[in-house]
Amino acid sequence: MTTLISTQALQLETHDGFLFNELAFTLRQGDRIGLIGHNGCGKSTLLGLLSGTREATSGTIHVARACRLQHVEQHLPAELASLSLYDALLAPVLEQPELHWRVDSLLTELGFDLETAQVPVHSLSGGQHTRLLLGRALLQEPNVLLLDEPSNHLDLPSLLWLEQFLLTWRGAFILVSHDQRLLDNVATRSWILRDSRLYDVDLPCGPALAALAEADVAAAARHATEQKEIDRLAVSSTRLALWGKIYDNVGMARKAKSMQRRIDKLQDEQSFVSDGAPWRLSLRGKALAADQLLALDGLDVRAVPVSPLLFQVGQVWLKPGDRVALLGANGSGKSSLLRLCWQSIQAQEERADLRYHHAANIGYYDQSLRQLADAADLSDALYPFAVQNEVARSQVARKQALISAGFPYARHGQTVATLSGGERARLLFLGLSLASYHLLLLDEPSNHLDMQGKAELGQALRGFAGGCLLVSHDRDLIETACNRFWVVAAGQLEEWPDAASAYARLSAEDGQASLPAPRVEHASAVLTDIDVQLERLCELEQLLAEDLARKPRHQKPASQQAWQAELERLNQALGITS
Repeated sequence: MTTLISTQALQLETHDGFLFNELAFTLRQGDRIGLIGHNGCGKSTLLGLLSGTREATSGTIHVARACRLQHVEQHLPAELASLSLYDALLAPVLEQPELHWRVDSLLTELGFDLETAQVPVHSLSGGQHTRLLLGRALLQEPNVLLLDEPSNHLDLPSLLWLEQFLLTWRGAFILVSHDQRLLDNVATRSWILRDSRLYDVDLPCGPALAALAEADVAAAARHATEQKEIDRLAVSSTRLALWGKIYDNVGMARKAKSMQRRIDKLQDEQSFVSDGAPWRLSLRGKALAADQLLALDGLDVRAVPVSPLLFQVGQVWLKPGDRVALLGANGSGKSSLLRLCWQSIQAQEERADLRYHHAANIGYYDQSLRQLADAADLSDALYPFAVQNEVARSQVARKQALISAGFPYARHGQTVATLSGGERARLLFLGLSLASYHLLLLDEPSNHLDMQGKAELGQALRGFAGGCLLVSHDRDLIETACNRFWVVAAGQLEEWPDAASAYARLSAEDGQASLPAPRVEHASAVLTDIDVQLERLCELEQLLAEDLARKPRHQKPASQQAWQAELERLNQALGITS
């Protein structure tokens, strides 16, 4: 198969050391590659090197003559903001009149009607931005696409459109994304950037990560065996050198030096063990013995009080143990509903259409990450959260929590304003965990997380002892974490029985598919208190059994203790004796 791009001994040095060290890889015609790695490992930088917008410190990049490469970046150039969508699409071929006909053809292929084509670029949604960026690249008739996180900030209908586009694309591509479902569905090969190295695995994302994890376990075992031999030789070498000195024995001294050379060689050849992720995400919460944590009844949702109605909520409620996914297209009002709830809770309003349990400790994750004071240092930024938990209130406890979250002591005096988006998200999650809430309102919490962070968030929410209302477009996170599904469609809030039917409803709303089945009403509406308690009892028993089945180091003792305490209360309430 034709080689389009190849590299040898590629290195890039930054002020923190080498970002890439001796990278060598080949991209061939028809390759469908998912580029994976932690935040900050250099994925976008590598695409910049391949596209020629950045230069490597050393090494070579060879691009074949047959390679027609286009780099689809995360953001549109600022100078296009005031143009109409049509003019922004036309701009790359403005000086090539023979290609202007392709603009009209592409509008239809990209799902734009004539009315939308005249909308200013700055008014487009995230999904429309992505389609426009792809269209500008496709006008050049490439056979290689470099796609830098095109799924960021997309709603589900737009994400499904992107997935379908990549499935039907006949050229090669390198796709940077933290959406494992998207990568598994469209890529057949994975490049994993880690520890300044690139691991080329001829498998889709999920199986590739599993294979790398197995290789890590084997490498750690080899490293431990090799280290045991090094330690044994080091003891012998030290002893021989000492005896040689005491007894003035040249032979012993020579053997000690020979043994030291062998140690040096073994250390040079010792199996490499990855440093792993810089932190692990966790969320501690508490269960509240209550029938409802949040209840909505006839609530009108608007972006601001004087703006047009976005949608109306009938009668729904959220009880302890509910992990609700709130789904809908961009701009439908999901974030507005969470903000409305949070503002009402903060103001301690008494409203008939929005009620919350007054004993509940409720937390909010704002996707703009503005809950953290920019001028505060890292420890002080955590205080508003830690003050709600007596154990975490002290300065020492906060500093220990920061260190465990990957913020070394030397950085504790740093202000929040100097943190990256990923680091701000990490700090906010740490605050939410320290506060140990009964209910979490989470607005796009995965936006700044890498793939491992998303997986850990899903597991953390799945084992969260309280309740949660989650706005997200990440399908893996939704399906891992949530047990109820609300959809904003046709100006109403609807409940659907599972994730698949909720996605189908969104696709139908976007005009991509037909509706699969009639809507179901909120099941809890017809349940008695005993039914609700029995349902929760079964759920807790399942959570406890699943956690106990894990290896001891992966279990969550704090969650187990909370579940067992709640099980005991439910058993007493239901009159069940062991």
